[in-house]
Amino acid sequence: MLVGGRVELAGGASAHAGRPARGSGEHDDGLRVDGISVRFGGLTALDDVSLDVSQGEVVGVIGPNGAGKTTLFNVIRGFVRPDGGDVIWRGRSLKGRRPHDRSGLGIARTLQGVGLFGGLTALENVMAGAERRRRAGLISALLGLPRSDRDERALRAAALEALEALGVADVARRLPGTLPYPVQKRVALARALVAKPELILLDEPAGGLGGEDMKDLGERIRALRGDMAVLLVEHHMDLVMGVCDRVVVLDFGRRIAEGTPAEVQANGRVLEAYLGVEVDAPR
Repeated sequence: MLVGGRVELAGGASAHAGRPARGSGEHDDGLRVDGISVRFGGLTALDDVSLDVSQGEVVGVIGPNGAGKTTLFNVIRGFVRPDGGDVIWRGRSLKGRRPHDRSGLGIARTLQGVGLFGGLTALENVMAGAERRRRAGLISALLGLPRSDRDERALRAAALEALEALGVADVARRLPGTLPYPVQKRVALARALVAKPELILLDEPAGGLGGEDMKDLGERIRALRGDMAVLLVEHHMDLVMGVCDRVVVLDFGRRIAEGTPAEVQANGRVLEAYLGVEVDAPR
């Protein structure tokens, strides 16, 4: 229930429906989305949305279909230019930074599907994600100079290590189309992680996974907590509530709640958004 500009939660806790109350300098080590608005013609996809993710933190973004979750990810990665607001990474604005530039700043993303290149092996797909770690320039590569050869070997070793970490090194030489879907998902995650990002955006990573694979995914996301900031969009609530430190809820492009998983689960406004009925949260 909204009370005085807040979403009232169980036990008297609250999640603000507007911007986070944290100071602008408090999250200079991570991501801060500040008042982002996006309009497509007459449709408002995001309306003054704010959130933050610190290093070593897993933050979930949930909401019904059409809530604006994918648009938010596209703004952070630079594929959609917002009509208002800003994205701050490590204390600096990302305005004018292209998607490739943001990758170079340590921001990686997985896609809702797998997005693997069908004509490349699993190993080559993961190597494609390691461009941030490449040291040799284009000229060195074209001329086949020794530095380029060393670079290629290093990237190959890093890609194989990423596949091994996710338990799929045995498929390194296989094409994606020959692999079971859960294995393809692991290869896609390895591709995002091989560049050792400081921030990873996970876009519905559990889509198409069964119970055991989802359990394994949850353990791997928890393991990322100490190495990077994680922003997770996911429809499987058990996964979100099990791995996230905080959860942000969007509905029709607006942020309607934020809190711990327990707080969000008890939030009447969130229940109303998902169930379509008005529910008063217990106090």
